[in-house]
Amino acid sequence: MVEHTRQKLEVDQNYDAFMRMLGDLLPEHRDEFALMRDRKIIGFYAKPGDAYREGLERFHDGIFSIQEVTDEPIDLGFWSHVAMH
Repeated sequence: MVEHTRQKLEVDQNYDAFMRMLGDLLPEHRDEFALMRDRKIIGFYAKPGDAYREGLERFHDGIFSIQEVTDEPIDLGFWSHVAMH
């Protein structure tokens, strides 16, 4: 249960940090997917699956999140909760 709490906290903190950066990211990274850990963007990817695979490869504990760089409200479903699986 502690691991689940840590994962949820990571996702929530990354989302908060991402939303603060979003305005600066949109001009260069619109419609890309940001892989995040510790409130920092690790990289940008054209497809969510690419970001997910990179997250699994780099972070063996599975604690990371993915956000789409868009100014439209979106629910990424599975991709917004990858760290929880």
